[in-house]
Amino acid sequence: MTAIPHNMQIQATGRRKTATATVILKPGKGEVKINGKDIEFYFPTFVHRWEVVKPLEVVEGTKKFDIIGKATGGGLMGQAQAMKLAVARALVKYDSSYRSLLKKEGLLTRDPRMKERKKTGQPGARKRFQFSKR
Repeated sequence: MTAIPHNMQIQATGRRKTATATVILKPGKGEVKINGKDIEFYFPTFVHRWEVVKPLEVVEGTKKFDIIGKATGGGLMGQAQAMKLAVARALVKYDSSYRSLLKKEGLLTRDPRMKERKKTGQPGARKRFQFSKR
């Protein structure tokens, strides 16, 4: 597969727990906007921001691409990890030679861990109501 022309924008989706992120990746100067806000305002902690741009750092494209993202559901960490997967998938769509680099870092793997459902007759997924013998 050949690289997509440099004037196009690529869309990709990533999920983590109940969070969903949609990303538009396009050639640019390295600006990242999430839900219309700059990344520093949307993700106030460094860890969350680092999660989002990690795929770009792996392919050395931090200053080559602009990211416009939309994140919904879940918490901040779930949204950041969903964004990370979406950015990695968009980079592979942009240039398939990035796949091996991103795969080696584990950035193309969808984390399947979800919250376990609450069972009937119990207060939670595993917790039981207090047992009284008498």
